[in-house]
Amino acid sequence: MEPTTDPQLHEKRVYDEGRAKERFGGANLGAAFFGWLVAVGMTALLTGILAVVATAIGYSEEITVSDAQRAAGTVTFVTAIVLLAVLLVAYYAGGYVAGRMSRFDGGRQGVAMWFVGLLVTAVAAVLGWVAGDQYNLFDRVDVPRIPIPTDDVTLGGIVTGVLVLLGTLLAAILGGIVGRRYHARVDRAAF
Repeated sequence: MEPTTDPQLHEKRVYDEGRAKERFGGANLGAAFFGWLVAVGMTALLTGILAVVATAIGYSEEITVSDAQRAAGTVTFVTAIVLLAVLLVAYYAGGYVAGRMSRFDGGRQGVAMWFVGLLVTAVAAVLGWVAGDQYNLFDRVDVPRIPIPTDDVTLGGIVTGVLVLLGTLLAAILGGIVGRRYHARVDRAAF
């Protein structure tokens, strides 16, 4: 029996990225949520490691969130920079996971992951404000944050808040873009 030469039977599959992106692209809420979980976990892990290192070298300045908010001027510049670096690394990792979990739109996945974090933070703050200090989630959970005073609005507090928001957003976008590159490499190798 001779092999058939009918082109329809032996059609070569061609990958059309534009069509696949149109159909399956966009923000993926599941990937964004799990990316945010990674960002929170990385923040806690890195802060714990830094606390152990600080204790080992004898750094004795113990800062709680409540103390830092009441006396934001006493928080050292180095501490703020280190906490900002922790947040940037954590949001980069979260963006990477979100971009890696979703086939397309890594940058968009990073933005979605950042937005999930912003939304959860806003909801927790509103619930704490409505329910009172007794139910303030930020005082009960020991998650490190850049100490921004809540009593007085200062120029330093505004600048720090903007740096945190923009820095974590850019880190999440970059992480999402890098996470998506894996799929691009697979596509080039397969097709």
